[in-house]
Amino acid sequence: MVEKLRNLSLEILVALSLLTRIPLKLPEDAYQNSARAVWSYWIVGVIWGGTLSCIIIILLAGGIDLKIAVIFSIILGLFLTGVMHEDGLADSADGFWGGWSKERRLEIMKDSRIGAYGVAALVLCLLLRWQLLTETFVVQTNAVALIIACAALSRAIMPLLMAQLPHARDNGLSHSVGRPKITVAALGFALCACFVLALLGSAGLVLILIALLTCSLCGLLAWRKIGGQTGDVLGASAVVTELSLLSISTLL
Repeated sequence: MVEKLRNLSLEILVALSLLTRIPLKLPEDAYQNSARAVWSYWIVGVIWGGTLSCIIIILLAGGIDLKIAVIFSIILGLFLTGVMHEDGLADSADGFWGGWSKERRLEIMKDSRIGAYGVAALVLCLLLRWQLLTETFVVQTNAVALIIACAALSRAIMPLLMAQLPHARDNGLSHSVGRPKITVAALGFALCACFVLALLGSAGLVLILIALLTCSLCGLLAWRKIGGQTGDVLGASAVVTELSLLSISTLL
């Protein structure tokens, strides 16, 4: 039992190391089981969403205006993840709509330069996140729970895409992690779903369904455009899912 708990803890730390820029010292062989650690991606979302919420609450308590507090929380969130998911969104936007073939799209996505589609996607993403987080705190009494739930579900869909779609290229972060078993990905999403239901009750069911729908649409788009998934696709899907869920949460 102790050994099993140790392994689970290590897998969570591996997920934190892969999805954030938190400096963690892990054993050299820890990343050999990266594909098995994807079940805990949603826990990283809980930590990320909880951190953003705490920053907003602390700044509000200090007399800072809500809109300014949300800006600071977004900045911290970007530092925490190393802008990884937003970078994936920009690369995917450039590649999906800047190329006319799978090969050209993948080539554009690998290019470190950013194009017009990527800039537009980043600007709209940040503006929408700022507006939605602000709106959530204004209209919802359980804003913190909603933000945490949205962040968790947006990370929980990533393993589902990894398991369902083949790698679009034979290198990159997603390829290095490996293709997880569908049972591992489904377990992670199921655990996340239980957490969200416990946190929000029936409102959580709406968010779960929206997350699955958004995941399916992102997966279908990636399949049509590049025939599979990459790390950029996963990051973009997480951002799109989070924004979709935040949009719905303002109505719950």
